[in-house]
Amino acid sequence: MSVIVITGASSGIGRALALRAARAGYDVVAIGRNRIALDALAERVRGEGGSIAVEAIDVSQPANARTIVALAARTFGGIDVLVNNAGHVAVGPLAAQSDAALQDQFGTHVIGPIALVREALPLLRQAGGHVFMVGSGVARVPVHGLGAYSPSKAATRSATAILRRELKPEGIAVTYVDPGAVDTAFMTRAGMPGAPASMLASPEVVARKILLAVARRPRVLNAVPWQTAFVAIGELFPRLTDALLERNPALVGIQPADEPALAAQPVVALAPTAAEAPPTEAPASGDAPTFADAIEPVRRRMERVKLSEAFVRDLLQPDAVLDPAEIALRWAGMPNKNERAATIEVLEALAEAGFLARDGERYRVVRAAS
Repeated sequence: MSVIVITGASSGIGRALALRAARAGYDVVAIGRNRIALDALAERVRGEGGSIAVEAIDVSQPANARTIVALAARTFGGIDVLVNNAGHVAVGPLAAQSDAALQDQFGTHVIGPIALVREALPLLRQAGGHVFMVGSGVARVPVHGLGAYSPSKAATRSATAILRRELKPEGIAVTYVDPGAVDTAFMTRAGMPGAPASMLASPEVVARKILLAVARRPRVLNAVPWQTAFVAIGELFPRLTDALLERNPALVGIQPADEPALAAQPVVALAPTAAEAPPTEAPASGDAPTFADAIEPVRRRMERVKLSEAFVRDLLQPDAVLDPAEIALRWAGMPNKNERAATIEVLEALAEAGFLARDGERYRVVRAAS
């Protein structure tokens, strides 16, 4: 049985990859910052007969790498595949970023992943393993307004090339992943509209391509090749690209230049653990996703378990406190594991969109459905 370690597994690509890998027979170690979402993921995987260990750990702190590797070794006996996927963005001008925002972004995308590779080396050598480093198109064509996200992803790309050369003689493959624009709440949680829906790839597609690449061991995995081609053209013609992005910022989903600048405060793409996080407040209404936007990532899941949109909308009564177990009982009667997991996934989607605030194991309604 192969063991895969995935960071950033609370949502998006990481969560989709954890589910797909478990169904393919991998023992999964899922790491993230959101304890509630990780527990829901674990319940779903185990309900489907899969094998998973989850832990809420901040990968931006290099000292935590040893804890992650020890968890994999203790639980499953090794590491065959390591996917450094965790993402973190702090919006605002780069020159206005706080020390903490800079450290968080470079820690999440560069320092933490390198430390994790270092700590996992003995197990990766033993397995002839494979490391995936998830990058971004902004590593090649930097985008303003995302703070240190672009330069930290450029460092990820550079570090991947170096690791590939260093580890190849030891039988360890290293793959750089350009996921393209992916249909997750990453940009909207940062208060930006995100790329047009027509350009977005599903996280499931990217996860499938990563898993297939384990057998091929490529140097680079371009999950959306046509987007990579446009990025390459943009890199070749920087002046033209700058002019295009200034006139059409919506192409990459960033705030138009004539709108007020976003505050340079860190916005974590993977939420902190419930024990660490104070209740979050709703975003300003001008940037807030709609109710339809919020449930879109879980709409199919709701349909499969027959959880109605009207029921979910009715939950959003101002200042109401929602208990996942009680909510599941209300709509499912005697909920099974799948129905309980679906309830948490929906509540998490609403929290990510700013309708709910996490408050321990419960959620508080901070914005009604419009």
